Amino acid sequence: MRSVTKDNITDVFMGYLSKDTDPRMREIMGTLVKHLHDFARETNLTHDEWRAGIAFLEGCAAVETEDRHEFVLASDVLGLSSLVDMLHSSPDATSSSVLGPFHVSGAPPLPIGGDMKRNYGGPVLLAEGVIRDTKGNPIAGAELDIWQTAPNGLYASQDEEQDIYSFHGLMTVGSDGRYAFTTVKPVEYTVPSDGPVGDILRACGRHPWRPSHLHYIVKAPGYRTLVTEIFPDDDPYLDEDTVFGVRDDLVMTYVERPASEFPDGMELSGKITEPFLHVNFDVTLAKD
Repeated sequence: MRSVTKDNITDVFMGYLSKDTDPRMREIMGTLVKHLHDFARETNLTHDEWRAGIAFLEGCAAVETEDRHEFVLASDVLGLSSLVDMLHSSPDATSSSVLGPFHVSGAPPLPIGGDMKRNYGGPVLLAEGVIRDTKGNPIAGAELDIWQTAPNGLYASQDEEQDIYSFHGLMTVGSDGRYAFTTVKPVEYTVPSDGPVGDILRACGRHPWRPSHLHYIVKAPGYRTLVTEIFPDDDPYLDEDTVFGVRDDLVMTYVERPASEFPDGMELSGKITEPFLHVNFDVTLAKD
């Protein structure tokens, strides 16, 4: 079409799509371009501002590596990751939360009652619960992928001093659906702010902090995979998570218990001489 104008360019774009285009692709691309064009018209976007947006994308690509996912981080701090999570969460199941850019695949097996703390300092945290279906029945053989930061606030993929699978574990539950493990209490931390996403945060007057949390991916045949997190109710950043990951049902109380109450059958059993923290967090999965 020769007579393209600022008012008809969106319709022209849609006319360029083949009639054989997949209907869902047509819907997504058409809506995306409509919003992009409306955004440019509404803000009267300048050439310099357009170039700054392109430079942001190029900057993300420049720092993107196997261990650093700047595009995911951008989606996180813009709230898109959490919005997609919430759009597709089941109301009867545990809320989903952001995957984040630091998950490492292929974590080593962690037995029920196993330990991820090892020789790291910091308060001992015992986390346990039951993986259930929406009717309250335990899901036998469910798989729980666990990861968190070290006490220095860094994930293993960020820290050359840590083994790549430090504070990562993959647990398969038994017929009772129960999981249990010990670790060090997670700490609040900042998302990487030395790249383009950090520039955006600073330009918007925002901080890069996340509240402390445990990450879970929970899988079982016939059920929807759940990506979620556990947050302690006393964290100072609980109400201002920079990636918008907190949900009411994911906020738990870490209860301090005396060493005498540490349960038998745990890898750290017999080594506890000081009070430990305990959190009980049941997980509910929805059917596929």
